[in-house]
Amino acid sequence: MSDMTTRRLRAGIVGGGRGAFIGTVHRIAAELDGQAQLTAGALSSDPTTARESARAWYLARSYDSYEQMALTEAKLDDGIDFVIVATPNHLHYAVAKAFIEAGIHVICDKPLAYAVSEAEEMVRLEALGGPLLALTHNYTGYPLVRQARELVRSGELGELRKVLVEYNQDWLMMPLERQGNKQAEWRTDPARAGVSCCVADIGTHAAQLVEFITNQKITAVCAELTTFVAGRQLEDDANILLRLEGSTRGTLVCSQIACGEENNLNIRLYGSTGGLEWHQQEPNTLIFKPPASDPWRYLRTARGGLGISAQSATRMPAGHPEGYLEAFAVIYRNFIKDIRRVAAGAVPKRDYPSAQEGLRGLRFVDATVRSAQRGTRWENV
Repeated sequence: MSDMTTRRLRAGIVGGGRGAFIGTVHRIAAELDGQAQLTAGALSSDPTTARESARAWYLARSYDSYEQMALTEAKLDDGIDFVIVATPNHLHYAVAKAFIEAGIHVICDKPLAYAVSEAEEMVRLEALGGPLLALTHNYTGYPLVRQARELVRSGELGELRKVLVEYNQDWLMMPLERQGNKQAEWRTDPARAGVSCCVADIGTHAAQLVEFITNQKITAVCAELTTFVAGRQLEDDANILLRLEGSTRGTLVCSQIACGEENNLNIRLYGSTGGLEWHQQEPNTLIFKPPASDPWRYLRTARGGLGISAQSATRMPAGHPEGYLEAFAVIYRNFIKDIRRVAAGAVPKRDYPSAQEGLRGLRFVDATVRSAQRGTRWENV
């Protein structure tokens, strides 16, 4: 039995250094439950920034490249057990592949890869039975999102008919990519982001949330993509019709030019006997809508009537709100549990977004772009 079952795990990170919001989020989430600690990193493609970032986080080891990091960490007695991939999209595949081939587990930021072909190869690599690969679609970690999934699957909404999901922001309503904002630069650059900006960046979160709660796959899309900011190469707004398995229909709206919106992710579901509504900016409440009656609320409290899945994602006592970091940490906690299971010779439970879901996300992006390019017509996912 590996000592991974009896000690705190050692984590590494590639990307996410100084000036990158998401790197700090990954670090906090990985360490929140005391199950892992960051010990090594290749935090930037710029060696000076990488070393300064590593010092700021008190990492034991800093590397100038992810290739060097993967080779070295795999040989150390106290090398990392898993790596966090927090780079721009175009590096996800190369970084993940290097660490998987070195025998190190991988947890990757979304989208899974730059292109569908890379995502397919990542799924193939994981299917060989070596290191695990997880994806941080973190909104599935919220207790009330898991409660929504339980209610849908238990039949509380009857036959699901319609899903409305929106994810609106305003941070790209100005041409920040031409004003020195590095996060805007790579997200709007096809060479680093891929074929999409808005849909790949936040639309994939919305699509994955739909499939997670409904347990139905998006089978086809009809999309209009718009670039509102002059000179921008990729879209900053999307309006998408959805067909799901069975007869369920829906819409997905995502925008990064919606003035006044910060991180407005909402989902509403309507069935033959009830409806549900959840808002990410008020994440500790789930609204249930019975027919011909007043709505009532599931609350993240001891008296909230939560199911087992939602309870297992809850840390704080009643009356103390949980939010984004805690939801992110649920993904890490479940991933770390699987690393320990594998080390003990057991079968992983995979209670977190997988490489397969990442591949579906890339196929969703591709279908959306095809639909828009071909005159807003229906395209299969």
